[in-house]
Amino acid sequence: MHQNPFVLFVAAVIISARFFGFGPGVFSSVLSAVLIDYGVFHPHFAWSLSNKNFQELLIFLLVSVLASGLARQKSRAESRADQALQHVVAIVESSADAILSKNINGIITSWNPGAERLYGYRAQEIIGKHISILSPPEQQGEIPNLLEKLRRGGSVQPYMTERVRKDGTRVNVYLSISPIRNRRGEVVGASTIAQDLTSQQKAEEMLRKNEKLATAGRLAAAIAHEINNPLEAIGNLLYLARRDKSKSDEYLETAENEVQRVVNIAQQTLGLVRDAAAMAPLDVSNVLEEVVNLYTRKLNAKKIRLEKKFEPGVEIRGFSGELRQVFSNLIANAIEAMPEQGRLLLRVERSHEWTNSCRPGVHVTVADSGQGIAPQDVAHLFEPFFTSKKESGTGLGLWLTHNIVQKHGGTIRLRSSTSPGKSGTVFRLFLPKTTETPETAGSH
Repeated sequence: MHQNPFVLFVAAVIISARFFGFGPGVFSSVLSAVLIDYGVFHPHFAWSLSNKNFQELLIFLLVSVLASGLARQKSRAESRADQALQHVVAIVESSADAILSKNINGIITSWNPGAERLYGYRAQEIIGKHISILSPPEQQGEIPNLLEKLRRGGSVQPYMTERVRKDGTRVNVYLSISPIRNRRGEVVGASTIAQDLTSQQKAEEMLRKNEKLATAGRLAAAIAHEINNPLEAIGNLLYLARRDKSKSDEYLETAENEVQRVVNIAQQTLGLVRDAAAMAPLDVSNVLEEVVNLYTRKLNAKKIRLEKKFEPGVEIRGFSGELRQVFSNLIANAIEAMPEQGRLLLRVERSHEWTNSCRPGVHVTVADSGQGIAPQDVAHLFEPFFTSKKESGTGLGLWLTHNIVQKHGGTIRLRSSTSPGKSGTVFRLFLPKTTETPETAGSH
């Protein structure tokens, strides 16, 4: 006490300020000065201090006030940190998404109510268990690969995958994974936000089915006109065959060809609403040619000049029915946008996507000389339910077209002008030669 007389009093001041606030800290400083004068300096409590004692007492007061201020700031900072932490905890607890954390070894350390609702496990059931409990058996390598990537300091891009609930049912989720670091910047764990995609995917699938039916409906009138001629020809040929027995075989053979023509039209139309379960090799030029044939009568009715520049033998892997729907939407929109005696250009050519690892594939161009698209509409063109056709449009055609192209790993771009004499719209699609199916992509 006599060797370091100020240590005890400074500690008392800091404790007072730290736990009770700045005011009590200042009061403790004054009280400590009085006690020092009474118990440490001589004569006791005489306030007749030497210059040395006065300087020491003054320095003590300055240090005490400074310590009180610092302790107060630290207290306030901790209070704000506690409030922020409580705020974050409230957000996590009330979030509809599943939010969980795990250490670097994959052991679950936190589990919010959203995770309970999504996966079916209560927090006390699953905290302390390995995160792989949520992974399907065929994807057991996915989580160790992610953890190893995080250990090396890498980042994980959000992706879609499949997880297993407590009852064994599977759910499609969209995962966002972020590393958790300590004060030294070392990765000690990871936080995961999982969004349930089940409802969204069901809604999107319903929209796709509805748009397929709408597309088939729009084609119904064109198909009725398209098959009217061969049906009329068949009736005439059968009449002639009955009248002229000597040429009946010739008439019947011609009638058979007309029947085959009707069958081909029906098969091409069914391809728009029925598709294979897996990707298969297909010739893009042939698929586009089949779709164009369905619109021959509409093109002729509006006297539209059709220019086809198809490179033969251009094959990719894809869903032929979905690509027919893409081409049908683009061609139908082009015909509607053009006045009589317009010009429609269709081009298929081998190419590469220079902006993405120089992937080989095919470029498909659909260009019309129509009225063009207003600049303010271009940015919203691929959004669901957006249409510039007022009552006649569903607002789903181009949205679905964009989704199908993305599903095939491709891109779609457009250029449009509404300037008089130069109006028109150009859609340019790139479809890669090979692409991963959504199931395969989700397992990486």
